[in-house]
Amino acid sequence: MPVPTQTVDDVVIKFAGDSGDGMQLTGSQFTNNTALIGNDLSTFPDFPAEIRAPQGTLPGVSGFQLHFSSNRVFTPGDSCDVLVAMNAAALKVNLKALKPGGIIIANTDGFDNKNLRLANYPDGVNPLEDGSLTGYELHKMDIAKLTREALKEIQLGTKEKDRAKNMFVLGFLYWLYNRNLDTTISFLNDKFGKRADILESNIKALQAGYNYGDTVEAFTTRYKVEKAKLPAGKYRSITGNTALAYGLVAAGQKSNLSLFLGTYPITPASDILHELSRYKNFGVRTFQAEDEIAGITSAIGASYGGSLGVTSTSGPGMALKAEAMGLAVMLEIPLVIVNIQRGGPSTGLPTKTEQSDLLQAYYGRNGECPMPIISASTPSDCFDAAFEAVRIAVQHMTPVILLSDGYIANGAEPWRFPQSADLEEIVVNFKKELAAEEAKFLPYLRDEKLVRPWAVPGTAGLEHRIGGLEKEDVTGNVSYDPDNHQHMVKTRQAKVDRIADYIPMQTLDSGPETGDLLVLGWGSTYGAIKSAVAELQAQGKTVAHAQLRYVRPFPRNLGEMLKNYKKVLIPEINNGQLVKIIRDQYMIDAVGYNKIKGVPITRTELVKEIGALL
Repeated sequence: MPVPTQTVDDVVIKFAGDSGDGMQLTGSQFTNNTALIGNDLSTFPDFPAEIRAPQGTLPGVSGFQLHFSSNRVFTPGDSCDVLVAMNAAALKVNLKALKPGGIIIANTDGFDNKNLRLANYPDGVNPLEDGSLTGYELHKMDIAKLTREALKEIQLGTKEKDRAKNMFVLGFLYWLYNRNLDTTISFLNDKFGKRADILESNIKALQAGYNYGDTVEAFTTRYKVEKAKLPAGKYRSITGNTALAYGLVAAGQKSNLSLFLGTYPITPASDILHELSRYKNFGVRTFQAEDEIAGITSAIGASYGGSLGVTSTSGPGMALKAEAMGLAVMLEIPLVIVNIQRGGPSTGLPTKTEQSDLLQAYYGRNGECPMPIISASTPSDCFDAAFEAVRIAVQHMTPVILLSDGYIANGAEPWRFPQSADLEEIVVNFKKELAAEEAKFLPYLRDEKLVRPWAVPGTAGLEHRIGGLEKEDVTGNVSYDPDNHQHMVKTRQAKVDRIADYIPMQTLDSGPETGDLLVLGWGSTYGAIKSAVAELQAQGKTVAHAQLRYVRPFPRNLGEMLKNYKKVLIPEINNGQLVKIIRDQYMIDAVGYNKIKGVPITRTELVKEIGALL
């Protein structure tokens, strides 16, 4: 008898297991399948900090959370409807995030005495057997045994067969949520096409998991989530780092500049290098340098030579690049510095998210060294943020810091990608010759934006000096004159401040133009703020939400906007950084809400905090 299907609006699934259990692959495949059927979605991959954390231990748990819905989705979900726990540690780490009555799919093979001991359960205690999970819908499966049985005719060792366990789980969930296997089978053909035995084992495990759902009588209901009503257009699922790389490529094309990435691998920024290295056909050149300093200085050299210089890193790398950033500021040369923030200080929490580098971006260099700062708010928004960072860098002859973070970088969402014709040209004007009234090239002679000319080395008559020593105004000669130094410091600051005249005014994401409370966000807090504010607005609260793209300089009308509300709340995944800057610049008593746990702020937390303020 067929299992009846129930239609639900949204679902949150958490895949969790050892870092070798393939949970990231399982989650990403379910995500791609979800995107193709038209659900809105948001994901949160959660990696162990160690490359190969000890198996079975709590620090070794790898997770992938996916929220998909027939409505708009802005967060990966505060709590889960379904938890797939491949071992005891995965259950222990993630049980607190499972909704009451939620579904637990537990791999019994991962709950033997060894795994229970590694997960720090007391001797003799097994949560699958002691009744502690009676508040949930528990389904126990010996996934290892079921996978081996499905693959008994394939000539592979037990270890190799066990690697297909994640495909068995994925197949079962495809059955549970009425999905088609074709997208994953196509992926497996592309990935393992040259290894027939590995390909066959994965496909058979996937099909066996699906068939298991059909034959076992444990589940009395299957589920279906209808397509989301999104604006018309072509969509794809995209992660933040991929979208950022695409934004850089698009900006290179629209500015007619060759893109050069000089970088050094660092979590969670390395995927930008991996992605950009694929696009040599668009004039992209990537260079994996020997260290962070070589990465940024090679990018500075590329910009000096007339290319679009980019470097990417995370917080520790930003510290190492600081001196070279000062050089780029002194040279007044275009450069994009991408910082995918992570938990710090020092090595900190390399695979966990944080927004703790804002003050570093503002002030983390010696001397008076101002630089524009752009912030991305969601994975797909990284495309637009990167494109805008390039525009500001080349049109204002300045290095620009682009801030993302681990949550945005690795998270995914549907992206309605633009057509090339829809993107504005980024006009770049190289100086190619002396004007009629010029007797000699003056490299620091400025236009109405206080921008100096960009002259490519080798252009006849435009030879000029560069270097890190202070420049004499207009001529660019080395100068130790105190009055000139003060003038140049003030001029460089004024140039950055004047960018405010060439960026959009700040707008509200939602809410009234005046009211009791404005929630001001930046970066990856966007989804949680948007969801929380929408919930409170539905209750009749006069709460508004504004999200910053331009963090330095601020839009010209931001101060006026802030003063239209009785209170201002600034949620951040740090110890209070934007709130300090806002208080300093606008003299308002902004309130911070801070979370520093390596995970995003949730909608529920913000609803409670906003309620308390109101």
